[in-house]
Amino acid sequence: MAESKTYDVVVIGAGPVGENVADRAVKGGLSAVIVEKELVGGECSYWACMPTKALLRSSSALRAARAVGGAREAVTGTLDVAAVLKRRDGFASDWHDDGQVAWLESAGIDLVRGHGRLAGPRQVEVGGVTLTARHAVVVATGSDALLPDIPGLAGSDPWTSREAASAQEVPGRLAIIGGGVVATEMATAYAALGSRVTLLARGGLLAGNEPFAGELVAAALTEAGAAVRTGTTATAVRRDDEGVVHLTLPGGEEILADEVLVAVGRTPRTRDLGLETVGLEPGSWLDADDTMLVLDDWLYAAGDVNHRALLTHQGKYQARACGDVIAARAQGKPVDDQPWGRHVATADHQAVPQVTFTEPEVASVGLTAAAAEKAGYRTRVVDYEIGSVAGASLHADGYTGKARMVVDEDRGVLLGVTFAGPDVAELLQSATIAVVGEVPLERLWHAVPSYPTVSEVWLRLLETYGR
Repeated sequence: MAESKTYDVVVIGAGPVGENVADRAVKGGLSAVIVEKELVGGECSYWACMPTKALLRSSSALRAARAVGGAREAVTGTLDVAAVLKRRDGFASDWHDDGQVAWLESAGIDLVRGHGRLAGPRQVEVGGVTLTARHAVVVATGSDALLPDIPGLAGSDPWTSREAASAQEVPGRLAIIGGGVVATEMATAYAALGSRVTLLARGGLLAGNEPFAGELVAAALTEAGAAVRTGTTATAVRRDDEGVVHLTLPGGEEILADEVLVAVGRTPRTRDLGLETVGLEPGSWLDADDTMLVLDDWLYAAGDVNHRALLTHQGKYQARACGDVIAARAQGKPVDDQPWGRHVATADHQAVPQVTFTEPEVASVGLTAAAAEKAGYRTRVVDYEIGSVAGASLHADGYTGKARMVVDEDRGVLLGVTFAGPDVAELLQSATIAVVGEVPLERLWHAVPSYPTVSEVWLRLLETYGR
């Protein structure tokens, strides 16, 4: 006879999103169980955010030192590749999840290991166990790398973001198909680690950002020795008997590589989730409202799987709203589901912050100039060269970067801000607060940046805009 257990909330997926949903539900007075078939901690902990940024940080620190006179002269060596990979392994906990499991236990969250599938309303099957939810089932299964339909690609043993994040050896030649965040970050990392990188992008680089961001990143990659090929992609791929990968381009040109990384998008992990048992399409993204509710009053989806904003921090933001609203609804408490309320993920619509950890870094929040125009806003776009700020010239010799703010002229508030330059990631939270808080430009004049810091770019942007 199949074993059966009942909880208030059943969460499928123990990545950061699932962990946060369960944690908020438990803190709200409910019982919760998480179902996980791989490692507790999910993609971000082992194959994405943490290990990839660890791969990038060592070369970033070395570049920063070489950009400052006095420090530059003290740098006499090159990257220790083995040490970089060992440090990366540490941030991935050597692909063991003991620490994360211990955290679940301390938070009062149960764990069931195995592949969870919906078996009807409020029911999840894991092996021979049926988990029944009194109030909610939350799908937090995330996404997988998308493999495009390029002849021969699937049979060529390509890398995805997982293999790029966890590789134990640096390939001599690395071909990358794609021009987005994963493609450009891994091109930056592996070029610094010694690979001869060829990047093939169907369009430009970082197409979702302001155009100047992709242009600066392309120039930096080229300077680092990578071959950046935009406006093209592979039409066929094959790996020969010696293990060499052959990529054929539209004109017949062939590129040889030791490994090929595919980074062209994501696909939802819903193909074998039992969605058909509740009337949904297997393999589809789960369309959720702002409280993350998908179906009736019990099925929720948070994180990548709902396709709202495929970023770990946005998924955790959704998870907090989701866990809190499940607890409120279960206990008959008021639900604050108006825009910017406690139980909704309002920022997903047009106030999403993101950092691309390339050289230079790209940090953005809100709408680009093109997106704002398309949305019908009457805007003014203000640009400023960050290198002209005193703090930037102190930060790095020959600092090159650009800042842009997109102003809603009718309301006098910011719709979007983009920074591209060395170490601009830490400028982003101030921009995010300005966009989310809809701080009037008249008030921003009174947020005086300290001198001499790179943050003085805010004053220069406002001066350029005029008062």
